[in-house]
Amino acid sequence: MILITGAVGFIGSATVWLLNERGRSDLVLVDSFGKDDRWSNLIGRNFHDFVHYDRLFEYLASLGETANCELVIHMGACTDTACTDMNHLYAYNTEYTRRLFLWARQRSARFIYASSAGVYGDGSLGFGDEDALTPKLRPLTAYAFSKWLFDNWLVQTKQTSSIVGLRLFNVYGPNEYHKGHMASVLCRAFKDAKAQWVMRLFKSHNSRYADGEQRRDFIYVKDVLQVLAFFLDHPEATGIFNVGTGEARSFNDCANALGKALRKPLKVEYFPMPQELRAGYQYQTQADISKLREAGFTGTFKPFYLAVGDYVHNYLVRNFAMLGTEVPVAEETDRPRGPGPVRRPRPVPRPDPTAAQPAPGGTTAPNRNAGSGPAAPPPAGR
Repeated sequence: MILITGAVGFIGSATVWLLNERGRSDLVLVDSFGKDDRWSNLIGRNFHDFVHYDRLFEYLASLGETANCELVIHMGACTDTACTDMNHLYAYNTEYTRRLFLWARQRSARFIYASSAGVYGDGSLGFGDEDALTPKLRPLTAYAFSKWLFDNWLVQTKQTSSIVGLRLFNVYGPNEYHKGHMASVLCRAFKDAKAQWVMRLFKSHNSRYADGEQRRDFIYVKDVLQVLAFFLDHPEATGIFNVGTGEARSFNDCANALGKALRKPLKVEYFPMPQELRAGYQYQTQADISKLREAGFTGTFKPFYLAVGDYVHNYLVRNFAMLGTEVPVAEETDRPRGPGPVRRPRPVPRPDPTAAQPAPGGTTAPNRNAGSGPAAPPPAGR
């Protein structure tokens, strides 16, 4: 049996797809269906059982001490980076994770879990994933702190050799459509880009970065699955690892790539970042993946422009198709040709009216008309 938490969500449902492709259907999926259409991420997937995350430990207790679980893949969490309820974040992102890890360890099951590049804070200490750096890191948000707490506990108790921790950078790709304001900038920008040829981005409030030149290590979800598959095949590889491409791209690059995929240049409108987000905003992230390479991972990541093109042509333009429904498309070179440079008018200082709103019960409902800027999010749900 393989236990997968967060199994209805973005990376969790992609993990289910990967394991099905590898011939595994003895899967117990753990999550909540919420009040939106994330359930559709599991259409066509094969699995043994589904358990609500609040009933997981009751379910595991019912299996008894002889539960035949070989692997736990823990992707579930409260992922709202603007959540300020530290008690909620600690309960679900730190303590829940620790409890599940201890359950897996007691049964000699492997434990793979999702951490976050948010633990690196402003990046002033670099983006190295060596254990010695972890206690020194200074996360900028409560969400990132809740992730750091578990990472640091593993380091301090010398248990990183018992786990695989995936410090995920900015993941984008199919199956993220339900995430509302937490979806990638490419996903959120697509409808406006296709209908109006416009993309809205945050202005920079840091003199070191021009508007739209804030940078992220964007990694395609298929490349995340490539890394996960490596760890599935190499149980000897353990520790906490960065999962990014090792190359940062600007949000203006995102506009260029999206325009190239749609074969028309996009007009970029810059709007002020909400005041409450500025203190916790990361202006640049870039994974150091040398430790991943040293562990034996030799895979190559899809070049940025090609990955965005694949996302647009295979999924977004096909009515937000799900992973596993691809159609072959001809690939071009990874060069920002086609539509040409982004047209950048004077900044438009207006608030973003397209931010997703929280649905009843604390889940975040998707806003199908969402703009591209990383707008101010509502309070978190799971």
